[in-house]
Amino acid sequence: MEKKNSKLSILLNGIIKENPVLVLLLGTCPALATSSSLLNGLGMGLSATAVLICSNVVISLLRNVIPDKVRIPCYIVIIAGFVTVVQFVLQAYVPSLYESLGLFIPLIVVNCIILGRAEAFANKNNVIDSALDGVGIGIGFTLALGAMGAIRELFGTGALAGIQIIPEQFAIGFFTLAPGGFFVYGILIALLNAATKGKALKAKSFSCGVCPMYNSCNVAEANEEILEQKGAEA
Repeated sequence: MEKKNSKLSILLNGIIKENPVLVLLLGTCPALATSSSLLNGLGMGLSATAVLICSNVVISLLRNVIPDKVRIPCYIVIIAGFVTVVQFVLQAYVPSLYESLGLFIPLIVVNCIILGRAEAFANKNNVIDSALDGVGIGIGFTLALGAMGAIRELFGTGALAGIQIIPEQFAIGFFTLAPGGFFVYGILIALLNAATKGKALKAKSFSCGVCPMYNSCNVAEANEEILEQKGAEA
């Protein structure tokens, strides 16, 4: 029972408690850029989810083989391979979505959500847990982008998934623009915070220290030097 509960918690964490977009505030750039409509948001979310699950599984399988000093480049190569497959599939079967998402499909390679989960989770856990983590984080990412896309499309154009719901003359073009994206993003974060009574964002620091790649980054060394200097001055 404990194992089932543990695996269920891994799956559910990414949806609310560790939602990559609304709680951890990762992947903000693709979230804002590709959430101008419901289909675009869902397309980007599902594409990233497919890459995330596959890369988590492969990295977990190879975690004892990949040399520690070159693990980040190895992660990027693995992720890039799956991104290429997703890119070709979209181009072949959903060309309209492929054209709409444009450059943001190949940029999944350096998406901090995927690299972060590779470093923070897949590198330390077994294949099943890593796959569940990828599914949970992917669902959370997709739901966040889908919600943003639905709100922006509905209020910005009066349509939802291309179906006109509100008369076009009542649409507010502001929501389809970049400022509208930031506005909806902020509203969703506030709603999640209110719904969880602050628990979702409680004790979350948005500094570099919470980044799973912090220890492998030059920023960590720079911060340590600053702290040492301050200690010496004190």
